[in-house]
Amino acid sequence: MSTNFRFAIISDPHVAIPETIRGTANRFHLVEVSIPALELVLKHLESLSLDFLLIPGDLTQDGEPENHQWLQQRLACLPFPAYVIPGNHDVPTLLATEKSIGFDDFPNYYRQFGYQNPHQHYYTCEVIPGVQLIALNSNQFNSQGKQLGCLNEEQIAWLEELLPQVKDKLILVMVHHNVIEHLPGQSHHELGKRYMLDNASVLLNMLKKAEAKLIFSGHLHVQDIAYHEGIYEITTGSLVSYPHPYRIVEVQANGSKNLELKIESHRVNAVSGWENLPEISRNWLGDRSYPFMMKLLTSHPLNLEIEEAEKLVTQLRYFWADIAAGDAMFDFVDFPPLVRRYFQHFSAINGDGSPNLIDNYARLII
Repeated sequence: MSTNFRFAIISDPHVAIPETIRGTANRFHLVEVSIPALELVLKHLESLSLDFLLIPGDLTQDGEPENHQWLQQRLACLPFPAYVIPGNHDVPTLLATEKSIGFDDFPNYYRQFGYQNPHQHYYTCEVIPGVQLIALNSNQFNSQGKQLGCLNEEQIAWLEELLPQVKDKLILVMVHHNVIEHLPGQSHHELGKRYMLDNASVLLNMLKKAEAKLIFSGHLHVQDIAYHEGIYEITTGSLVSYPHPYRIVEVQANGSKNLELKIESHRVNAVSGWENLPEISRNWLGDRSYPFMMKLLTSHPLNLEIEEAEKLVTQLRYFWADIAAGDAMFDFVDFPPLVRRYFQHFSAINGDGSPNLIDNYARLII
């Protein structure tokens, strides 16, 4: 195995060429900066000695063919390979519409970026000697055409056959939906579970058996590194949402058997016309936070009455922005004790209450 290599992660870039941009009232992300921000990041990455780039989904605003075409052409100009998977925004409908490509169209746009088989929505390839990328599709549709976040039976069977064949390699799993919880109670909470893979436990059991220890995901638009029974999941925030992050990961040998991952995060702080981008995007989230935070306060497990929730919600204006930035610490001292403790659990802390600031910069031993 090539024990020393370096790669980058850009997640949820939501590419939108100007003529496709629409609607701002309820949108949490700034697709207006998608192309200038991506160009700035790619310019930085092109100056580095990278082995490859991962983009774990939500490549486009809402699956527009023009946006898929633009991104395909831009990725083809990179001096290193790029590997992509679809997010829920990339294939919002099973069949093509006037505004969006259909589910089966996606692989045809990205044949140079992992999809050598245009009839399959998932793939695997050896990105460098001894390092195997497994790129999964977590977007499915039920009989009513509703989009689901799960792996279908065909994909699971494929994975069961594949994993024993690559067990001796370093396995990198890329999937759009979250597999491990990144928020307290995420898999059970009505606001968080839609970002989770419905059959996450099935995938985790398969990866654990194969001793695969690394998952790279997106979808949630937060910077977070989660751990569960020997497996790390590194989710990267959206390039078009505060704090506009991307990651660079360096893998090096550490002893006879272990590898060390050095993870560093970078941010886009300004693009033309948006010179104070972090302030704008942080306030953008804050301005849209009220309905979300009211629902969090009045839902299980807090179940606050609306009148009580309204007394607290103004102090939570930047709560989600702080979550998105990673490594947040929360202690709302004026909140009732039960509510105060609930929000403390969202802090970047270990089980013993000590700080665990690994969401943006980390050294992981696997």
